[in-house]
Amino acid sequence: MNTLFHKIGAFLTAVRVWAINIFTLVVLIALVVMISNVLRSMPGKVDPAGKVLIVDPEGTILDQEAFSSDPGLPLLRLAEESVIQTRDLVKLIRVAAADEQLAGVLIDFSKTSFAGPTTALEIAGELAALRESGKPVIAFSEALTTGSYLMAAQADEIYLHPSGAVAITGLGGYREYTREMTDKLKITMHNYSQGDFKSAVESRTRNDMSEPDRLQRKEFYGPIWEAMKAAMARARGLEPEIFQAMANAHPLTLFQEASYSSLEDAEAQGIIDGRKSYPDFRAYMIERFGKDEDEEEKETYPHIGWQAYAAQIPPEEEAAEDAVAVVFVQGAISPGPQGPGVAGSHDIAALLRKAHEGKDTRALVMRVNSPGGSIIASDMIRDEIVAARAKGLPVLVSMGDVAASGGVWVSTPADAIYAEPTTITGSIGVAVAFPTFENSFEHIGVNFDGVTTSDNAGWSPVLPVNETLDSYFARWAGTAYERFLSTVATDRDKELEYIRSIAGGRVWVGSRALDLGLVDAMGNMEQTIAAAANRAGLADYRVDYVVKEPPPYLALLRAFRQGASLDISSSYRAFGAQVARLIGLLEGINKPTATVMCTECMVELL
Repeated sequence: MNTLFHKIGAFLTAVRVWAINIFTLVVLIALVVMISNVLRSMPGKVDPAGKVLIVDPEGTILDQEAFSSDPGLPLLRLAEESVIQTRDLVKLIRVAAADEQLAGVLIDFSKTSFAGPTTALEIAGELAALRESGKPVIAFSEALTTGSYLMAAQADEIYLHPSGAVAITGLGGYREYTREMTDKLKITMHNYSQGDFKSAVESRTRNDMSEPDRLQRKEFYGPIWEAMKAAMARARGLEPEIFQAMANAHPLTLFQEASYSSLEDAEAQGIIDGRKSYPDFRAYMIERFGKDEDEEEKETYPHIGWQAYAAQIPPEEEAAEDAVAVVFVQGAISPGPQGPGVAGSHDIAALLRKAHEGKDTRALVMRVNSPGGSIIASDMIRDEIVAARAKGLPVLVSMGDVAASGGVWVSTPADAIYAEPTTITGSIGVAVAFPTFENSFEHIGVNFDGVTTSDNAGWSPVLPVNETLDSYFARWAGTAYERFLSTVATDRDKELEYIRSIAGGRVWVGSRALDLGLVDAMGNMEQTIAAAANRAGLADYRVDYVVKEPPPYLALLRAFRQGASLDISSSYRAFGAQVARLIGLLEGINKPTATVMCTECMVELL
C-alpha cells in the first residue's frame, strides 16, 4: 500500500512539475510575442513637412507623472490611466506653433481629463497661441463636454459627428451625506473638526450641506466658471452668456451620443461650425490638405501623430551650470512613498533634500498641487523647505489647481508663494471625525469587558467615548488647529487673529487669496521658476526637475499595453474605483485621525 501511495505521489509531483514548466513556457512565449509586436509597431522617424499634426491625447494631464515603486499585480499597473505631463504637452504645442513645416493641426481632447480647471485653462491658452501662429487649427470629435470644448474652442473650426453631442455642463456636483444611515445603524459619530468651513467630514456627520460649505463653494466655483466661459467666448467671438444658456439647456454628460437638439443649438449659436461624419470629415481634410501619396492602403490626408512628433523634438540644451531645481508635491499628502494620487512625504522629503544639496542648485521651486492630508507628513515636507532656506537658497512655491489645507502647511515657509487666479487654496483647519459602535454591538447582543491598568487603556471604537476621552479629543484637535494658525501667521508675517479671521477651514480662490495675503503674486509655474532665478541673480540657468525615477518594470508594462493592444475593461477600473470609495467611507474606523485635508477643493471637469 505504501508503495502504491509513493507511486501516486511521484506521479502527481511529475504532473505538477510538467504543468508549471508548460505554464512558464507559455508565459515566456507570450512575452516574446508581445516584445516582438512592440518592436514591430514602434514608429520610425516621420518627416512632418506638409503634414497635419494630430493632437488627441488620451489620459490625464497633470504636473508630474507618479507611479508606485512596488510592481504589485501587473494587471493593476496596466489598468492605470495614461498620464501626460503638462510641461511636455506645453512644449509640444509651442514647438508646433513655431514649426513652419506643418500644414495644420487637428485637435481632439474628448478622451482627455485634467488635474483641474487651472491646468485646463493653461492648455487652452497654449492652444490659443498655436492658433495665433497662423497655421490652421481644426477640432473634430464625436462629442464634447465642458473640458474638451474649452480646448476645441481655441481652434479655427469645430466639427462634431452628426450623432454626437455638446454637453457643456458647468461645474459642481453632489456628494452623499450618511448621517441618517449611521443613526439607523446605531453608529455614533464624533466630530472634533476645527473651523466652521472645514467640511471634509460633514458628509459623515450631517444629512445635508452646511451653509458655510455652500457659501464657500459658490464663491470659488463662480470665478472659475466665469474664467472658463470667458476663455470659450473669447476664442469663438461670442458672449459668455451663450455658454451659460447652453449649460442650462443641455446639462447632462450622460448623453454623449444622439443628442441632436444640443448639436442643432450649438451650430445655430456658433458654438460649433458644423457636423460631419468620419467619411465627410476625411474628405474635407483631403480637399483642404491634399491626399497622402505615401499611404497605399487607405485614402487619407498627410498627417503625423503627436507622439511621433514629440519623439522627434530635440532635447533642450542644458549648457548652464547653475540650476533652478523643481520638486512636485502632487496628490494627497501621506507618510511613506509617492504613488499615483499620493504625495508620499518620505519620497518628497528625500527629493527636496537632493534638490537643495545639489552642487548646481541656486534656487528651489516647489510645485504644489495637493488638497493636503496628514499633519506629520506635511511637516516632514515643510522641514526640508526650512532646511533649504537655512542654506540661503531662494525657495518659491508655485500653486497649481489646488494647494489647500496641508498644501498651505507645506507652502508657507517659502520666500514667496505664487498662485493662479483659479487656484483653490486656503482651508486652514483640521478635520477630525470618527465613528464608535457601542450602540450597534449592544443592539445585536455583543458586549465588551476586560481589565486594564489605566482608565483608557485598550480603548477602541467599539467602546463609547467617555468625558475624559471627549475632552482629550477636543484638546487634541484644538491644539493642532492652533499650531496651524500660528504657523501660517508666523510664516506669512501676519497677526494671529487676522489669520484666524480668514481661516476656519474656508477655501479661497487664488485671486482672492492674493488680496488676503495668503499668496504673494499671480503666476504659473514657468513664471515662478523665472522669479526664483531672478532672486538667485541668475541670468543663465537650467531647470532641473528632481523627480522619482520610474522602476524598470514600468517601461515594459507600458510597452505591452501600447504595443500589444492589451485591453483592460472599464468595468475593472470602475470596480477599483468603487472599492476605493468604500474604503473612504469607512475611513477612521480603526483609529481616530486628525488631518489637514480639503476634500471640497477638488473641482472635476466633465
